[in-house]
Amino acid sequence: MDLNLDTLKQEVLEYLDSAGFAVFHGHPGGLEAPPVVLWDTERHPDFRMFLEVARKAGINLVVYATREFEAADIDDLLAQLDDCDLTREERRDYESRLRELRIFEGVTCSLDLAFDHHSRLYVYEAQPDWYEDFLGVEDEIVSRMADDEDLHEGDSLGGYFSKN
Repeated sequence: MDLNLDTLKQEVLEYLDSAGFAVFHGHPGGLEAPPVVLWDTERHPDFRMFLEVARKAGINLVVYATREFEAADIDDLLAQLDDCDLTREERRDYESRLRELRIFEGVTCSLDLAFDHHSRLYVYEAQPDWYEDFLGVEDEIVSRMADDEDLHEGDSLGGYFSKN
């Protein structure tokens, strides 16, 4: 979903306050403790529905976390390109795709709400389409690095060689 999370994060905080929830400001990415149940934000994008479930479950403490997209996110991936065996055209394609994402530096790329109920963490996570694109590029580059490492591991003779 293509969202402006900078606007949404303020709206969420105002709603949490007006609805009487205690807000725990968590660290982005810190909501990955199992078992996790993810809210279907594609079919039910309204965070108020998620929070109404929390209220009906008797929850009054909600974890709130946001993350801003940083230049370092792009720079790290560009550096990883050096570790991939790419053609010049493939490298240019990745560099171009990443360069296009620079316009989003400083923009909120992730908003998470969560609550614990009976040892399960219920999570509402929202990310804009452009960030999903970035994550896709990241996955492609990481998989290319893994493929390259697998190829080079097969080249090793494990320290043994023949003098024949």
